[in-house]
Amino acid sequence: MKETKAVLSKVCQAIEDKKGEGIVILDISDISSFTDYFVICNGLNRLQNQAICDEIRLRLKRDQNLVPSHIEGYDEAEWILMDYLQFVVHIFSEETREFYKLERLWSDGEEIEPAALIA
Repeated sequence: MKETKAVLSKVCQAIEDKKGEGIVILDISDISSFTDYFVICNGLNRLQNQAICDEIRLRLKRDQNLVPSHIEGYDEAEWILMDYLQFVVHIFSEETREFYKLERLWSDGEEIEPAALIA
């Protein structure tokens, strides 16, 4: 878990550095068979969402030697999904995030505060 916390912390730092908003981390390991964590955020426009995705990909490759198994939605950038197997990053536009409400859909998961990852 300690290693995962360090990786999730890097994801959050990358999001914050690109001015992403509304970061939510959900531990869904007890209710999901395909991943342990969701990281959810939103940007204000297509280019910002792509920049957040690019920054996460760059940092995790450089610092952790991690690459996503796949990325979906990059070109339209309304909902970019980055699948790192143990965790999935969702980068939304504001409107798309409000429409899908993943936090509510996965509300049985445990929310983790980004600040708790550094502890």
